[in-house]
Amino acid sequence: MSDPSTPLTPPPLSLYLHFPWCVRKCPYCDFNSHQRSGDLPQTEYVDALITDLELDLPHVWGRSIYSIFMGGGTPSLFSPEQMDRLLSAVRARIPIRPDAEITMEANPGTLEYAPMDEYRAAGINRLSIGVQTFDDALLSRIGRIHSSAEAASAVSRAQRGGFDRINIDLMYALPGQSLGQALYDVRMALDLGVEHLSHYQLTIEPNTLFHAKPPVLPGDDDAWTIQEQCQAKIQAAGLVQYEVSAYARPGQACQHNLNYWRFGDYLGIGAGAHGKITSGSSQQVIRTTRQKHPTAYLASAGTEKAVIERRALTQSDLRFEYMLNAMRMNEGFEIDHHQQATGLMLDQDQAPWPSLRADGLIEQQGLQIKPSARGRQYLNEITERFLD
Repeated sequence: MSDPSTPLTPPPLSLYLHFPWCVRKCPYCDFNSHQRSGDLPQTEYVDALITDLELDLPHVWGRSIYSIFMGGGTPSLFSPEQMDRLLSAVRARIPIRPDAEITMEANPGTLEYAPMDEYRAAGINRLSIGVQTFDDALLSRIGRIHSSAEAASAVSRAQRGGFDRINIDLMYALPGQSLGQALYDVRMALDLGVEHLSHYQLTIEPNTLFHAKPPVLPGDDDAWTIQEQCQAKIQAAGLVQYEVSAYARPGQACQHNLNYWRFGDYLGIGAGAHGKITSGSSQQVIRTTRQKHPTAYLASAGTEKAVIERRALTQSDLRFEYMLNAMRMNEGFEIDHHQQATGLMLDQDQAPWPSLRADGLIEQQGLQIKPSARGRQYLNEITERFLD
């Protein structure tokens, strides 16, 4: 599969834990999330996550965890006691670096009465709060269950509870959103003093309610104006763009997501979770997918039936997936890293490199290749050129 002169080098290893339940499914969401009905099987699901993790441990013997991300769905529906039990079980089974970033996604409506100090005591040291907008009318249009006041309160409560690493998710180009409303969202987030912002455009995805009943969204020109002016406002406040939709103060970039974008490895545990593991012994990169529906996952966790797909990436897969991730980052990638991570030599005389340079979509300094300012506007065009 790979050039024997460039053996695959296992990269940093992260752990992703998926929690598939939400209070209500948002009409734009295409993630593996399911509306809660009655009490959640918290104990049973945490038990399943632990046994599922044990299933994959033989593939990562001798390695330690670089970061942990609990995503969903809405992980903050689970109690601090269950999070503590889960993270304690992880620590007992695989080493976690002392400085590991441990993130929990949360929705403002679930944090109103949450004991933030107990989540901190469980080992969670970073929160990612899905605000999306601080405009109540727009929140209603996109099906969110919280209000603007609850969103601001959730962030403030988390800060008072000891969280000094908080990300706010904001979406723009929402149904009927004006430039002024989008800039107001950014100002509200910045005024809350968070260290990280995710600022991304609402897109209509298949298998969502919005796909079946599309809302009227701002046109492309209006969306581009919103993006440019919001980006300028965020950067003027001292947050640096390091990825197409991510901004952070110095030293506050999301280490877990950086590992994804740098083609790192990650165990994907939980209903519908995806994983990627580099095997030094077989010289293969393996992708896994878990059972999606919570009921099927709970019934199969800890057995091979929990894994509905386990496949080795082909050279074409490796080439495309590496660039799909690397070109999202402003820093791009180093040629040596590409070869270590994929086992493939990078020939800049072969397609699509000559056309990317000729079209001004990339730039290079020494061994570092990155998207140009123009290229960051046309990332889809860059990555599509790596499809065979």
